[in-house]
Amino acid sequence: MPSWARVATRSRVPLGFVFAAVYLWFAAPDWTSLIAGLVITLAGIAIRALASGHIRKNAALATTGPYAYTRNPLYLGSIVIALGFIVAARNLWIGVATLAMFAFIYLPVIKAEEGYLRSAFPGYDRYADAVPRLLPRLTPYRPGGDAEEGPRFSGELYMRHREYNAALGSVLMLVALVLKILVKH
Repeated sequence: MPSWARVATRSRVPLGFVFAAVYLWFAAPDWTSLIAGLVITLAGIAIRALASGHIRKNAALATTGPYAYTRNPLYLGSIVIALGFIVAARNLWIGVATLAMFAFIYLPVIKAEEGYLRSAFPGYDRYADAVPRLLPRLTPYRPGGDAEEGPRFSGELYMRHREYNAALGSVLMLVALVLKILVKH
């Protein structure tokens, strides 16, 4: 029998598409909520973009860039994007549903990924002790001291990880919300 984390990992993308359709149905945006949501969403997209340009999946433990502040900047960016869309939607139930989805889908996935990272990278426990799971620390983690410099952002990694899809999906959803506002008026 598969573990919940495995089920959550496999179902998160399809559930995301279903959730997007339900979101659009129940969203009640206006211009003010849309602009406020857009500002928040752009911050989340930036966090995800920066994180994707620092991670060398399965090759090295990412501890630079946003990974020096939080162990899961990609998920943090997704949470910020989701908050932006919650604000844009102006619907409390969308916020509650988003919180439930995060708790039941993303937290188990994060924990499963942490188990993998512990087994794959000997320095993970030390890193995990110093860097919070989601809420960022105020100063960057430096495993070798203050003078240490790590890998810089890589546009090639950003493209290889296809992180532009988060921005594209956000733009498409924002366009759908604009259309919903226009049709309403």
